[in-house]
Amino acid sequence: MIAYVAGRVTALAPEQAVVEVGGVGLAVQCTPGTLATLRIGQPAQLATSLIVREDSLTLYGFVDDDERQVFELLQTATGVGPRLAQAALAVLAPDELRRAVATEDLVALMTVPGIGRKGAQRIVLELKDRLGSPVGIVLPTSPTLPARGDWRSQVHAGLLGLGWTTREADDAVTAVADEAGDTPDVAVLLRSALRSLSR
Repeated sequence: MIAYVAGRVTALAPEQAVVEVGGVGLAVQCTPGTLATLRIGQPAQLATSLIVREDSLTLYGFVDDDERQVFELLQTATGVGPRLAQAALAVLAPDELRRAVATEDLVALMTVPGIGRKGAQRIVLELKDRLGSPVGIVLPTSPTLPARGDWRSQVHAGLLGLGWTTREADDAVTAVADEAGDTPDVAVLLRSALRSLSR
């Protein structure tokens, strides 16, 4: 298992970052919240989880070990694969997921694209005693806008990457515009946008 990657960020896309490690560029799949903490040309260290399939090797990156652990635990639930687990972490922070599972908050779980009522019930049933209670870990956030674009384009790209249509993404970005303020936090705005789409 590759526990983490550390190196210079050479590229950023809506769903992944490329981190140069020992002269090799590793493509790491990340949530928009994780991508918002990265800057091209700057060093980064991401906790990682390697998913091995018959036809692919996919590396998923996270801001810390806690987020990676929740990602891996989510996949032990029936019907939850890496893409759905990543979508869940794009919408809900690890502690929010723990709280939703612990309190059987199906509505919160159903804000994740791809999780319906039955899926949410299954996650609660299978993970209630395994995810644990919220630990109060606060994920790092992006205090300033990345040079590669404004928060609107990042949130929009993140929503498209999670499967929403262009029109839905446009509406969601408009819905959260008032929350942006002077120093927009892309991760927070993305979560708000996803909640607005799930209403």
